[in-house]
Amino acid sequence: MFTRYKKKAGALEAVAKVYSRQEHGIDPTLIDSDAVSVIERLVSRGYESYIVGGAVRDLLLGRVPKDFDVATAASPRVVHNMFGRQSMIIGRRFKIVHVMFGKKIIEVTTFRSLEDHADDNDNVFGTIEEDCRRRDYSINSLYYDPLTCTVIDFTGAMDDFRKKRLVSLIPLNKTFVEDPVRMVRGIKYSVTTGFFMSLALRHSIRKYAPLLQNVSTSRMTEEINKILACGMSSPIFKALFDYGLLSYMLPCLAVYGRYPQLYESLGKLDAKVNEAADDTRRKSLPKAIMYLSLVNPFIADNPDITDVREVFQDTLRQTKVLLSPMTPPRFELESTSVMHMRMRGINVPKGSVKGKKREGKGASEQSGRSGQSRRSRQSSQSGQSRQSGQSSRSKTV
Repeated sequence: MFTRYKKKAGALEAVAKVYSRQEHGIDPTLIDSDAVSVIERLVSRGYESYIVGGAVRDLLLGRVPKDFDVATAASPRVVHNMFGRQSMIIGRRFKIVHVMFGKKIIEVTTFRSLEDHADDNDNVFGTIEEDCRRRDYSINSLYYDPLTCTVIDFTGAMDDFRKKRLVSLIPLNKTFVEDPVRMVRGIKYSVTTGFFMSLALRHSIRKYAPLLQNVSTSRMTEEINKILACGMSSPIFKALFDYGLLSYMLPCLAVYGRYPQLYESLGKLDAKVNEAADDTRRKSLPKAIMYLSLVNPFIADNPDITDVREVFQDTLRQTKVLLSPMTPPRFELESTSVMHMRMRGINVPKGSVKGKKREGKGASEQSGRSGQSRRSRQSSQSGQSRQSGQSSRSKTV
């Protein structure tokens, strides 16, 4: 291990510890080659760049990360110009760049600043030292350089790894007020890593739990989807219920938080998710199967409803209520209802699933652009036809 220094007021100040491959133990063969190629290109242009966040956390735990995120000193515009049509700038409050390799996306963010900023604009960029202080928990604040195989630690996170503890980098009276979703993530990290939370952290989560009511439904839907897809949803949902968070995330489902059927159903989902993850030939599970694991034990059969179409509508209604206030696409809700009815041995009428399956964001935007291109070509062709017609008529006259 050696120390990274920074010149301040004419003197050198120690700002980070740097760990070699032998000390941190990360296996470089687990690193995504496309993420490395992004960093190589950025560094070749003089921009400091690293693999960050959950990817480094998983690598230190000996796990293969699902996603690789990159943090860099380059601005979003510079990154976009560097990768051209292979990339896309997204976000308004804080702009990030998606660099695409087929269906795979490498998310590239610019180092964030600690300076105050307007509520609707977080696009104030800073240094790596500032960026690490903007992370939620210390275990997510490490920077891995795949070109030198070193880990840079500005916050003492490696000590937290050794002691298996989850530590908030932002004061507890501020962090959950700034972003209530950090409570959900804290519980998820504690469960998935086995790291313990201090008494103060546990108390703060219980205290600020009602703030989850202020989180947008779209963002909460995204967080729940991530939990369902992580392979440890059963113990995570149990912890969310125990800490009083589930009643603000899924209030109708939380009524059944003491029922073992919920966690047994999610346990079966976790087995399917992990089995799919082990088989590289298999695709990830459809979201409808994940939602079914949440609602299936608690959808009630109504003996007064005998018409199959009415049974479907009643099942769909209950599915929506149980998942409320989540906002999944209608296609997923209808598919979930169909699966439930088939498990009950009920023949589902054709055409029950009327919603359309949503494509990924990149695909939809590309589709939109291609549609605009087609319309512009058609407009151009029709314009040329009109001009040609006018020219012909003028010649005839």
